[in-house]
Amino acid sequence: MSKGINLETFKNFFRSKQIGGIVLLLCVVISLIIANSPLGENFQNLLSTLVGFSGDSFSLEYTVAAWINDGLMAIFFLLVGLEIKREVIEGELSSPRKAAMPIFAALGGMLLPALVYTLFNFNTSTSGGWGIPMATDIAFALGVLSLLGKKAPASLKIFLAALAIVDDLGAILVIAFFYTDEVHFSQLLYAGGIMALLILLNRLGVKRLVFYIIPGLFLWYFVHHSGIHATIAGVLLAMTIPTNPTRHTSPLEKLEHMLVRPVAFIIMPIFALANTNIRFESSMMDGLYSPLGLGIIGGLLVAKPVGITLFSWLSVKMGFSSLPSQSTWKHIFGLGLLAGIGFTMSIFIALLSFGSLENQLEAKFSILVASVIAGISGYIFLSKVNKRITDRKKLLRHRKPSVKPAN
Repeated sequence: MSKGINLETFKNFFRSKQIGGIVLLLCVVISLIIANSPLGENFQNLLSTLVGFSGDSFSLEYTVAAWINDGLMAIFFLLVGLEIKREVIEGELSSPRKAAMPIFAALGGMLLPALVYTLFNFNTSTSGGWGIPMATDIAFALGVLSLLGKKAPASLKIFLAALAIVDDLGAILVIAFFYTDEVHFSQLLYAGGIMALLILLNRLGVKRLVFYIIPGLFLWYFVHHSGIHATIAGVLLAMTIPTNPTRHTSPLEKLEHMLVRPVAFIIMPIFALANTNIRFESSMMDGLYSPLGLGIIGGLLVAKPVGITLFSWLSVKMGFSSLPSQSTWKHIFGLGLLAGIGFTMSIFIALLSFGSLENQLEAKFSILVASVIAGISGYIFLSKVNKRITDRKKLLRHRKPSVKPAN
């Protein structure tokens, strides 16, 4: 693939994210207004409505909310997976040193928040929620970062995408092993067979997307019915779509181009509307100061940026990786603040963690508060970092001595 095609695809992806980020925030506000209005109950009933059909040996009947969170989000993860694969093959993550750092950062961003939550909730009824602050909401984090436009280096955006997807995959594995009541191994076996077929198609050089999309639908079905979060199917499918480092546009780039705008302007706004419908209760404020609330807020707002920055620093010092191009350690810390936007996956884990409706409401409100603060603080911090760097460059240019012509 030529550099021109690569650059244009990259620009389209994040240009849509920038505008889509504004739409996303508007949908969050609209959803909160609906949830706290007389329409709230009707909206919740709509999300709980069953849609689809079922037979004797299969079922495709889920609630509207499940179709959004498990179906539409799988498409979003497919798009992000395509972007990550393209960058691994020929972009910012093509070097082992560059690819290693997001993995280290994600590990720090998962382990430290889980530890902080456990310290606050050790030996309490809410100790099982340690997975809540581990997650980063890739959609909202990328949306806020995209609002910075050119203020953030392009490599930083790719780094956040890589970090967030590793983080979310980690959260999905945590859900699979610790928050899944029952795993159906027969369904996993079927999914494994589909995955083997997709890899074989890739190895045989099959280029037509239809031969990947149709098996991908079956892959989603079997992963969903295995008990593992269905969105992982989108990432698995993305890893099998062919790409190349030549001038010819690859199937991966074609599919990425097809998905960018629908995901940014349709899927994510619908997702935000469905998942931000939190009805405020007076008791929620007290929950912020409970071990549950402190564990979540401390994990997302403090442990996340510290863990990401610390583990990134260790990976560089040990020689495993290097900083993203045109980035500084202040950029990495600001990125860590944005990674504190847990939101969707955190809320999902909270629902799995607690059977008590009171605990669920406290957790959701704490996640919302922490995510809002993380988004605002990350945006402000990165804006100031960029301003200082820009001012320093201007000052250096101004102080640069002029060269006098020779006599």
